[in-house]
Amino acid sequence: MKTADPELMRAINRLSVLDAIRRHGPISRIEISKRTELSTSTVSAITASLIDDGLILSRHEGDLRNAAARGRPRVMLELNPEASRIVGAKIAATRMTFVVANFSGEVLSEFSLPVRIDRMPIDVIADLVEDGVRACVMDTGLTLAEIDMICLGIPGVVEHRTGIVRSSPIFSDENVDFAAVMSPRFAIRTIVESDVHAVTLAHHWFGKARHLDDMVLISLERTLGLGVLHNRELFRGAGGLSHNLGDLVLGSSADGISRLASLAGENAILGDGPREGLYADAIRLGRGISHAQTLIAAKDAQITSAAERAGEAVGVTVANIVTLFAPPRVILVGSSLALGKPFIDRLTDGFNSAIPPSLADVSELVFDDADDFFWARGAAAVALHELYESPWNTTGPAL
Repeated sequence: MKTADPELMRAINRLSVLDAIRRHGPISRIEISKRTELSTSTVSAITASLIDDGLILSRHEGDLRNAAARGRPRVMLELNPEASRIVGAKIAATRMTFVVANFSGEVLSEFSLPVRIDRMPIDVIADLVEDGVRACVMDTGLTLAEIDMICLGIPGVVEHRTGIVRSSPIFSDENVDFAAVMSPRFAIRTIVESDVHAVTLAHHWFGKARHLDDMVLISLERTLGLGVLHNRELFRGAGGLSHNLGDLVLGSSADGISRLASLAGENAILGDGPREGLYADAIRLGRGISHAQTLIAAKDAQITSAAERAGEAVGVTVANIVTLFAPPRVILVGSSLALGKPFIDRLTDGFNSAIPPSLADVSELVFDDADDFFWARGAAAVALHELYESPWNTTGPAL
C-alpha cells in the first residue's frame, strides 16, 4: 500500500496550523492542537518554524511581573501582519476599487476610481488598472517593490490557473489573457480571479462565513455568479474555471432555451423600465438599480413585476443548488438586493416552494449588501490564499 508523501503531509499540517491561527488567533498551542487534531509536539514544532520564518508572532497573556499571580502566563500565537502585503481589486463596468492589505487581512489603504470601462480597448483598461493599483499602494507610503502579489477580481468566466478571461461584460473580446497584460506593468506576480470567487473568500476570511468550512455564495449583479466553498477551499471547474450562474438553463420551449440571466440578470430587470429620460441615463452610467429602486418605491408596476420575476427565478435556482450541495449557509450578495422587498420576498417564496421537504431546514439564507471595498478585500484574500494556503505554492512567503 502506497503511503502519503511525507513532504506533502508536513506542508498540509503546516497550513492547517497556520489556518487555525488565522481564523482563531490569538490562540494557544493547546487550542491549536484541539482544533487541528495534531499532537502538541507536532504543533510546537510547526509553530516554532512559523515564528522563525516570520509568519506568526507570540505574545504572553498575563502579567509576567506579577509574582503573586498563579501559574505561568499563556503564550498566544497570531499572524504577523508585516509578513506580507498584497493588493486586491474589484474591476467592474463602471467602477474600479482597490485595497492594500497586510498578512492579517487588515486594510492599509483604499482607493476607488469611478469610470466606465466596459468595451474600452484592453490597453486603456490596463492603464486605468495600473494607475489605480499604484495610487492605492502610494497611499500606504509603500512602493510596488514592497508588495508581494496583486489579485484583480473580474466579472465573468475566468480561468484561475492561467488568468485568461473567457468572457466578461467589461471586455469586448473573448479569451483575454489579462494576467499576461497586467503582470509586466508591475514586475510582481499578478493573478486574475472571478469577482464572485473573491467575495466568497472575503466572507470566509472576514465576513458571514468566517467560521464555516462549507458554504455557497451567489452573486447578483450585472453577471450572476456562483462561489462554492468546500473544506475551506474554493471549488473550481476544469482549468480553475469560475461559474457563470446566469448560463444555467431553467427550461426550454418552442421559443428556445430559457436561462437564468434572461429572467434575473440586471439587464433583464432593468430592460422593463423607461427607454429614455433619467432612468435611461442612469442605466448608461451604471446606476440603473438605484433608480429602479426609486421606481419600485413609487409603485411602478413594470419594474416591480420584473423584480418579482427575477426574485422567484433566483429562489428556485438557490433551491436547486441547496439540493445539490446542502450547504449550511447560502450567502446572497450584489446590487440586485437593492431592489428590496419585492425581489427578496419573492426569492424567499420561490426557494421555500422549490426546496425538497427533507432539506427545508438544512441551509440558512443570508442576504448581505457588502460594498465594493469588501469585494476588493476578497481579491486580497485570494492573493493571501495563494501565498500560504496552497500546499503546492512556490511563491511568496516560505511555507
